[in-house]
Order: sequence, then structure tokens, then C-alpha cells
Amino acid sequence: MHLRLSGYQGASSVHTRGLHYLASRLSAAGSEVEIVEDVTASGGTAKALFEHVEQEEAHICYMASGYLTARVPSLAVLDLPLTVSDRLKAHRALDEKAGRLLAEDVERMTGLHVLGFWDNGMRHISNRSRPIRSAEDCSGLVIRTLDNQLYQNTLAAFGFKPVVTDVRDLVEAVASGAVDAQENPLTNTLNFGLHEHHRFLSMTGHIFGVALLICRASWFRSLPDQEASALTSAARAATLAQRGFAIEEDQTALSRLRAQGVQVVERQDLDMRSFETAAAPLISNVLATIDEHLALAYLGESRVLSVPE
Repeated sequence: MHLRLSGYQGASSVHTRGLHYLASRLSAAGSEVEIVEDVTASGGTAKALFEHVEQEEAHICYMASGYLTARVPSLAVLDLPLTVSDRLKAHRALDEKAGRLLAEDVERMTGLHVLGFWDNGMRHISNRSRPIRSAEDCSGLVIRTLDNQLYQNTLAAFGFKPVVTDVRDLVEAVASGAVDAQENPLTNTLNFGLHEHHRFLSMTGHIFGVALLICRASWFRSLPDQEASALTSAARAATLAQRGFAIEEDQTALSRLRAQGVQVVERQDLDMRSFETAAAPLISNVLATIDEHLALAYLGESRVLSVPE
């Protein structure tokens, strides 16, 4: 079986490392595997990866779940701000009921089959202007985010002026000063070189990001049982490996950012209550649209019932 795997980040990315791990497992099972590490390097957009899989230009890709929320509204449970602080607990939920419910919705609404839920990191805020310690400090700053309405609404609630760019255009937007701030996992802030222009980093952890490892459902269903089983097994192993890469990278990336002179405002030095208060109406409104069983399965009863007023 010949397989094409595609992504949108460079060689050092935890996602690219996950793709290579997946490729090694598939190769060991007898498949011939081709990897396109970064479609943006040849002028493509990250968001177009879904289309590549749907049109079978690629068999498998990863993608931040937030890019698909407009088509699969239940994925909004993964986009809720300030609701996930324990990534290991989130991993377990995605491996169990919450993941099953979301995978069913994704396949029913898009025809895409979820092979795994990858760790896309805790998202933090960097900027070029000043230390951000509270929601009040965000006022008026233009911030880059991805094409997801809930992300944009969250940042607007904090006081930012959100703008959308594809990953392909992220570095230019930051380097040129077109945006004052951006929000990303630490690994992206470091590996894209954004810290060279943004010398202030606030450890808000405002969203725990999830990336979907996906393929076309009709293609997957057409595979012989042995090949489908081998792919499922390899994807499961790659998911565990990728999550490990992500956790390790968070620890090393923060040390490297500090060593390069980035001024870090730790979470305990942030007025997190101001962010929580700003986001509370938004969280309540979105939770009202999400199936209760899904919300409880992913967030747990304490989180669903403890949205600040």
C-alpha cells in the first residue's frame, strides 16, 4: 500500500515528528510511505490540507481541530477557553467517550475519518508591546489567530482586535508588525522564530489545542481488513508518541525562550480572574449549544458547572 502523509510545519515540529513516527510504523507493516512535511513551503495553505485529503491528493494529514469547527459544531467543545488545565486528563477523555462522540460527528458531517487526537499544545500569548498580565492589558492590541470564530470571539472578549492569517503568512504578519500579538503553543512561537519579534510572553494557557489526524472515510472503509487494522494500530501508537513529543517540547521550549531573552510572565503572576470573567458569558453561551453528554465527557462535571459569573 502506498500512502501520502501531509502536514504544515517544519522538520522540528512535534507534528512532523508524529508523522515520521507514523510513517515508520506503517513502513514496518509493509506500506510504502511518502511524507510532505510542510505544504506551506511550496506556497500551499494549511487549511487546504482538508481538501487535499478529501480529494485524495494526500491520504492522511493532521490539522488543528479549530479549522473544522465551522463544519462540525460539536468540535467547539475543544475550542472553549480556560476550561482545560490538565492535558493528560484531556488525552484520556479523547481516547474514550468524548473522542468517540467527536469522531462520529466528524465522519457524519465531513466524510473524514479520525485516526487520532493529537496534542496541539497549550496556547499562550506573545506580543511586541508590553507585558500582558490581565485582560485590561490586551486592550487595543491587534492579535493574529486562526480561522475559527470561537478563537476570535475569545480574544475579542479579552480586549484584543483579532485578525486571521493562515500559518503560511504568520511569520510575515509578526515580523512586519502587521499584528501586535499572536497566540500559539510555545513550540510554534519558538520554531517559527516569532520570539525574535515578540519579546513578551504571557503563559495564559487560554486554550488547549487539539489536532486531528484524519483520512477520507470512504478510502479507509475500502481498505482490506488487514491494512485498515495496521493503519489503526500505527495511528494509535503515533498518537501516543506525538503527545509525548508535545509535552517534552513544552518544557524545553520555555527554557530556550527564556535563554534567548524573552520576558515571560508566569501564570501565577497573571490576573487569570480577569480573563475568566471576560470569557465567562462566551463559555456559557457555547456550552448551551453543545450536547451535554459530550461536554461532560470532555470537560467533566466540575468544569461544566463552574463557569464563573
